[in-house]
Amino acid sequence: MIESRKQIIQWLEEDTYRFQALLIAESLNLPQWMLAAGFVRNLVWDKLHGIEPRPLNDIDLIYFEPNNLSPEIDKHYQSQLNAIAPEYPWSVKNQARMHLKNQDQAYHSCVDAMGFWPEKETAVAASINRAAQPQIELYSPFGCDRLFKLTVSHNPIKPKQLFEQRIVSKQWLTHYSKLMVK
Repeated sequence: MIESRKQIIQWLEEDTYRFQALLIAESLNLPQWMLAAGFVRNLVWDKLHGIEPRPLNDIDLIYFEPNNLSPEIDKHYQSQLNAIAPEYPWSVKNQARMHLKNQDQAYHSCVDAMGFWPEKETAVAASINRAAQPQIELYSPFGCDRLFKLTVSHNPIKPKQLFEQRIVSKQWLTHYSKLMVK
């Protein structure tokens, strides 16, 4: 487990594009902010498939602010990020309100919210801790090891049909020939 985390952190540090995105996201100083989903998942799968990291369709910045559930604040933060770094495809979502959209029980944190995502391998995120110098931290309710097993695993608390639709729409099995559906 520790080795997989160390490897992911090393890859994030070596990927200038992603490391810069982490530093830019940190500048907003949002509570519990993280860059999640394909930001980490795709990097690992690209590396394990021996291909250059693919451009990201979006960069999912998640955060947790239960005192302001307005979708407008997400748009405000996204506009700020677009002004700072328009070359990045930002997507900002307050996980404190996403349970309403997803028809789940209320989430208690970003990590808790990721535990409700349709596939377990997507539920991984990175952030920066500025205790001394920038240090990448990883978060995942299911751990990071499963990314290295090259599986796409259904989260049983979500409908199997949603999981299967995402596999097709995201074209993971086309882009990553070594992946196995679990």
